[in-house]
Amino acid sequence: MFHVKPRIVAVANQKGGVGKTTTAINLGAALAAYEHETLLVDLDPQANCTSGVGCKPDGGDPTSYQVLTGAGSIAQASRPTGFPHLRIVPSTADLAGAEVELVGMMGREFRLRDALDGDGIEGYRFILVDCPPSLGLLTVNALAAADALIVPIQCEYFALEGLSDLMQTVEQVRRFLNPSLALDGILLTMYDERTNLALQVAEEVRSVFGNDVFKTVVPRNVRLAEAPSFGRPIHAYALRSRGSQAYLQAGREYLERLGGAHGA
Repeated sequence: MFHVKPRIVAVANQKGGVGKTTTAINLGAALAAYEHETLLVDLDPQANCTSGVGCKPDGGDPTSYQVLTGAGSIAQASRPTGFPHLRIVPSTADLAGAEVELVGMMGREFRLRDALDGDGIEGYRFILVDCPPSLGLLTVNALAAADALIVPIQCEYFALEGLSDLMQTVEQVRRFLNPSLALDGILLTMYDERTNLALQVAEEVRSVFGNDVFKTVVPRNVRLAEAPSFGRPIHAYALRSRGSQAYLQAGREYLERLGGAHGA
């Protein structure tokens, strides 16, 4: 049992299809594979993170919707994934309604932060929050609650498109809601070394963000695309695949980046 406060990390990019949920699941599973107790929080009404680890909440189980609206706690909503050291607070389509309901609530930007200050987070080393592909109240809740942010970026045209909007939102969150929000890294995903484009995009992102970019890149990989349909992290589905090895390497690099209290 660890008694240090878990590191809360928002995995966010308002562009869809950049490998955000894939990163939340498989970076979380990599940290779990290194025996760090890890909690995934699915804050996306599409619930792809939930189905991607094989979780199927029934109508009576608390989910992230109940956590945000105060009808349930993290402890009540979290459940095992079948992957050692990895648990999840699942989402359902009900969460889409939370964005509307939160508008009228006091402290609406801090609902997740307050929930993560309560019971149920003892023993976790990492809490990874999978954000929706938007900059609405759900993402703002994640950023207000988080110690840090990880941004997956797809190695294709327009990779940096919208990133300035995300960083502006991060600056607003730092100014008004969460001054200590850090950037833990930018992760290049869907990298195809056969194309000049992927190389050019990687160079462009590194030229803008420097050491904030992970050295590890996540390749385009069929097994990575298949794993969610089987409800398993890539390490439990195809351990020897390039996608699995990339996320295990990213997990190692992340632990090395953090060092100190949260190191390996």
